[in-house]
Amino acid sequence: MKRIVIFASGSGSNADNLIKFFLNNAHVEVTHVMTNNPHAKVLERAKNLNISAFSFNRQAFSKSDDVLNILKTFQPDLIVLAGFLWKFPEHILAAFPNKVINIHPALLPNYGGKGMYGMHVHHAIVANKEIETGISIHYVNEHYDEGALIFQATCPVLPTDTAEGVAEKIHALEMEHFPKVIEELLSK
Repeated sequence: MKRIVIFASGSGSNADNLIKFFLNNAHVEVTHVMTNNPHAKVLERAKNLNISAFSFNRQAFSKSDDVLNILKTFQPDLIVLAGFLWKFPEHILAAFPNKVINIHPALLPNYGGKGMYGMHVHHAIVANKEIETGISIHYVNEHYDEGALIFQATCPVLPTDTAEGVAEKIHALEMEHFPKVIEELLSK
């Protein structure tokens, strides 16, 4: 059985979608959800789906081996960042080479980097009058949004689209593609 640990910082809609997608899968399971936000809705979502979930602070994550040691006990085949806002520390990446992936709400390398997440990205897309946007699923390295691309999907941006409208399109792409890409990665 392949094991997934999800990291999220907010509402957890992507985490919820992934957990439900793999719920009755004979080969893949989401074993844990971890968050840097003790008030994140993702904790409630995980609890409702009987997935172990807990929060941690920056000290445990970046400045000590606490989170690393916990991850080692979970033995994940894949660590999935689903709306996780902190930069992943190099000591954890080194312990799990090519096993940490992220989903980004734009077509990288455009609209990536520190501070480019969620509605910040969608507002920038609309402000720059882009005609296309999409999602990028990529490996995580020591830099924000610079790891090797795994998959991209696109959608049009119409002149009448608002940032909220673009966000809805991106959310639909995430819900459709993220679980399938993960399933394919773990089948290799």
